[in-house]
Amino acid sequence: MIIRTVSDIFRTPDTRPETPMEKTTREVKERIDAETEKRHVKVAGLRKARLEKEAQTSGDTAASKSKAPRRVKTKS
Repeated sequence: MIIRTVSDIFRTPDTRPETPMEKTTREVKERIDAETEKRHVKVAGLRKARLEKEAQTSGDTAASKSKAPRRVKTKS
């Protein structure tokens, strides 16, 4: 009796070598994904800094704002 293994039953297709165009496409996608990730990290950091600054200045500006009405320019 022959005992079959999983590799005998489910054979994976032989992989063909990557063409130069496929290699270029893969490398470009990797670079774009890396740049996108860096941009998202940078934007998140800037957003966090802005929100912290707004939180600090919101208390200061509310107390220092004057209640005087603004002057509105009228057309002559």
